[in-house]
Amino acid sequence: MPQHIGIVGCSAEGAALCYRTICAEGAQWLGPHAHPEVSLHTPSLALYVDCLDRGDLQGVAALMLASAHKLAAAGADFLICPDNTIHLAFSLVEPHSPLPWLHIAEVVAAEATSRGFKRLGITGTRWLVDSEVYPEKFGARGLDYLRPNKAERDEIGRIIMDELVAGVFKPESVAYFQQVMARMKTEGCDAVVLGCTEIPLIISDANSPLPTLDSTRLLARAALRRCLS
Repeated sequence: MPQHIGIVGCSAEGAALCYRTICAEGAQWLGPHAHPEVSLHTPSLALYVDCLDRGDLQGVAALMLASAHKLAAAGADFLICPDNTIHLAFSLVEPHSPLPWLHIAEVVAAEATSRGFKRLGITGTRWLVDSEVYPEKFGARGLDYLRPNKAERDEIGRIIMDELVAGVFKPESVAYFQQVMARMKTEGCDAVVLGCTEIPLIISDANSPLPTLDSTRLLARAALRRCLS
């Protein structure tokens, strides 16, 4: 039997995309209409945002661990979190977790390495882009990276938190992401990380100036491989 996947959710749109990907692509492995057992838990997004605004990573970790324990009680075998930003607290979570985890940035770094990319643009919330979540995993694999500049970080963060997490998708916001990614391409990036789980809702290989690394779907597929291994 496939293992039971536990999803530690944060924002609704990203968690929903991850869940849908597991269920839709599970059929490719298990047959028509089939997918592994999946449980999802998420507290109010406002609780996470409050902790992040205050720089309270212990608070973020406590929220993640509360979800982890509820998912363990529901029978999950391992956990994933389709939210890049709250991986800032991962080192505080993992030692106390009742279940093992897949790390979203490690999944993306492995994919980048397998596809031969060398220099990666990082996009995401200002909390994520300012952090070492991706640089740490990229550095371990010898990958170079580029962060957005200050003005780009502010505007990308605004688009994510004011629009994408609420399911609002505007053409001008798509154009802004494309502009940032085009600049990254001129500065030597050969791919871009969609490092917020909502960005794949508006950006893909079809409209990006660079090949994309879709963290949401890559994590979902890694979970499928894990639960079926």
